[in-house]
Amino acid sequence: MRCVFIRDHAVEFPITIMCRVLEVSRAGYYAWRRRGLSERSWLNEWLAAEIKVIHEASRQTYGSPRVHEALKARGTRCSRKRVARVMRSEGIHGRKRRRFRATTNSRHPNPIAENMLERAFAVSAIGSANRVWAADITYVPTWEGWLYLAVVLDLGSRRVVGWSMRHTLDTGLVLDALEMALAERRPPHGLMHHSDRGSQYASHEYRQVLAERGISCSMSRKGDCWDNAVVESFFATLKTELVHDRSYRTREEARREIFEYIEVWYNRKRLHSSLGYFSPEKYESRQVA
Repeated sequence: MRCVFIRDHAVEFPITIMCRVLEVSRAGYYAWRRRGLSERSWLNEWLAAEIKVIHEASRQTYGSPRVHEALKARGTRCSRKRVARVMRSEGIHGRKRRRFRATTNSRHPNPIAENMLERAFAVSAIGSANRVWAADITYVPTWEGWLYLAVVLDLGSRRVVGWSMRHTLDTGLVLDALEMALAERRPPHGLMHHSDRGSQYASHEYRQVLAERGISCSMSRKGDCWDNAVVESFFATLKTELVHDRSYRTREEARREIFEYIEVWYNRKRLHSSLGYFSPEKYESRQVA
């Protein structure tokens, strides 16, 4: 790799000085240039360059499985183990998730719906978009205080179809996200809406909108976050790939970045393992085709 560095920086620095600093003989370097790289070494260098491009395009978030799928999409054929090995040698790695706290307040007098979804999260089980939506709330810290984010996610395509952000944790927050989803998707009657038992989702106003649109209501069991695991997973991904590396001075700054993450990156470009490594937008377009 020292000879590769010298070759790549020969325009910037004298070869003699680089050979001395890197403890490579000039004769050895020129012999290497005449001999050239082995085919495998050359392929590893080329593969490392391709991996760096993909990793940067993923906001430095992809691990070896998604990098491998992105390489396949570009027409590059190699094993996942080789991709992982090259990534390790180059010091390239994906983001690791952290735990985060729930925002659910289920201590309220409002009626609770039964759990009709029963963790049937698989895309293949749902069949297509606009059959099951799942909703939840999380928070993002800023110097001004919390920014609360509510989303509605289509379990048939993993697309975020509605979202809303406010500085208050109230029913209006979740209603805005729901109204956005309804306006954008115009779902047919028979859609199922799943959420936790939070007071916002159990409120009269929220349940009334669902009833008026012919949407059945399903809720998680008490204290069981796994009953809404897909949205919890989305929030974990959002925080791992965006929020945990940022310190937002204002709520507006956080709002802008979250909007861009959802609408530009997550829905349209990010590869989802549950979708066969397509983005939600690409997956839906293939369903229509």
